[in-house]
Amino acid sequence: MSGDPSHFACGTVYLIGAGPGDPGLITVKGLERLKAADVVVYDYLANPALLEDLAPEVERIYVGKRHDDALKTQDEINALLVDRARQGRTVARLKGGDPFIFGRGGEEARALAQAGVPFEVVPGVTAATAVAAYAGIPLTHRGLNATVTFVTGRETPGRGETLVRWDELARAGGTLVFFMGVKSLPDITARLIAAGRAPDTPAAVIHWGTLPNQRTVAAPLSDLARAVAEAGVEPPALTVVGEVVALRPEINWFESMPLFGRRVLVTRAVGQRGRLARLLSERGAEVVAVPTIRVVPPEDAGPVDAALSDLETFDWVVLTSANGVAAFFERLSADGRDSRALAGRMIAVVGAETARALAAHGVTADLVPEDAHAEGLAAAMAKAGVRGSRVLLAQAAGAREVLGERLGEAGAEVTAAALYRTVVAEPDAAALAALGSGPLHYATFTSASTVRNLQEILGPEGFLKTLAGARVVAIGPVTARAARDAGLTVHLQPDDPAVAALVAAICSDALGRRPG
Repeated sequence: MSGDPSHFACGTVYLIGAGPGDPGLITVKGLERLKAADVVVYDYLANPALLEDLAPEVERIYVGKRHDDALKTQDEINALLVDRARQGRTVARLKGGDPFIFGRGGEEARALAQAGVPFEVVPGVTAATAVAAYAGIPLTHRGLNATVTFVTGRETPGRGETLVRWDELARAGGTLVFFMGVKSLPDITARLIAAGRAPDTPAAVIHWGTLPNQRTVAAPLSDLARAVAEAGVEPPALTVVGEVVALRPEINWFESMPLFGRRVLVTRAVGQRGRLARLLSERGAEVVAVPTIRVVPPEDAGPVDAALSDLETFDWVVLTSANGVAAFFERLSADGRDSRALAGRMIAVVGAETARALAAHGVTADLVPEDAHAEGLAAAMAKAGVRGSRVLLAQAAGAREVLGERLGEAGAEVTAAALYRTVVAEPDAAALAALGSGPLHYATFTSASTVRNLQEILGPEGFLKTLAGARVVAIGPVTARAARDAGLTVHLQPDDPAVAALVAAICSDALGRRPG
């Protein structure tokens, strides 16, 4: 390295490949370095979902870097990285795809080296391989090709000297992958054909590859530009030329997923994207996650702390939600205790989701009712025998009183203690912008409070307008009742009030509604 670093604090810059779009395609090392940063500089092709779990104090700087819409020039970005590092800060430069494959990562690395700033390059999954794979196109296939060539499509043929050797590309055969070439596609295809590539060579253009809004247009090379123009495909897109494209109809796995092309609203707690969003994404859905709930401590923690200090005097501990499980163990930990404090207690939970959250703490629930609601839990506990037992009912402040009442009627001595309370989340501008960016196919609600809070955030009129046309999915009868009270029609309610059953119901409904 050159330069004299002695006059500034020694920060570090990580040049991280964010992958081609799907946030799950960032590498393990890339994610580790991202989470270690206190400044994140990210561009247009880096999925902002990767920033969701960062601490609030992390400085986030969006620099654009779209071909025709850069918020900052490359020189300004270089200077920004140097400046933050010289402040002694750890900087993650998050770049779409791989920073060293048409990502100008080399330019940023040289600028850092010349400034004497320590840096590390974390390679990423390049769009060339991932986007083609998500379109069902293997870049290599035995018997079809022996080479793969990556080419920039941003050099427009005919505008001065070009570094692309079109005659060599055409003669070499194999698979060609063009980055950023939508606008120059007519010139690219014409040059390849003029240089000897067969006009009937299979080819495809993939828009927003690896994401739920992926679109693929396939056509013979001679007809590709026309087909893409008619389809209205815009950047960002990748072009693949070669015999391997002919394999797409047989192995087009991503676009064949049950929820591919469906936008699904997930109402959630702040900072809890959660299992529902993950399961929907794994089935191809575009998840629009809107925080509607904020989980906060109870206004008076005295009663729950007193109950937990006397935990050994209870025969049963009842937990009614995954948030309740988290709050329960947080309060135990604050008192210097852990799951061993539950030894000898019978543990009852309201359903499979709560049982799963409990198991994450190494504790297996003794009772999980088949009917996952307060009435079902009360009936199951009464059947198990709670007469004369002391029961700690640890739940949310303001929860329905039916569980405590039913247990009391069954002869239990019930102590109800509020572990936490939920309040309406502050409107999340980015989430609300995403919500309004296109029509919803499904809107999911996992509690009555998610319905009421979203209505409060959007306003009664905006609430109904936003969800108009969406198929409303309620996880259980209480949630369904709240949705109907808010003026919605409930289209789906799984027999089993669990997240997996809710996702299965959506998949079945979506497959049944597909044309053809």
